[in-house]
Amino acid sequence: MAIKSAIVDGKHGMTMEQFKIWIKTLDVDKNGKISKDELSDAVRGNGGWFAGWKGKRGIRSADSNGDGVIDESEIDMLAAFAQKASGYQNYIIM
Repeated sequence: MAIKSAIVDGKHGMTMEQFKIWIKTLDVDKNGKISKDELSDAVRGNGGWFAGWKGKRGIRSADSNGDGVIDESEIDMLAAFAQKASGYQNYIIM
């Protein structure tokens, strides 16, 4: 499923709902959870700098049960973290 991004201040962005759909596609091993490595690979694949650090920070911010991965119940927290980190109210900038 392709997710159409919007251009916000010259950068690609997506809505919170689009982000939640996209984040589920990062589950490479199909275990229903997003690991730090899967998140870091996504940041790197989108041209992001400091991918390892950002992946670790994203997991730490949303991992409410402390198991080191993001599961279905924690995706909303990861989306909120990404939105806050991007600095935009209605979009998450990639």
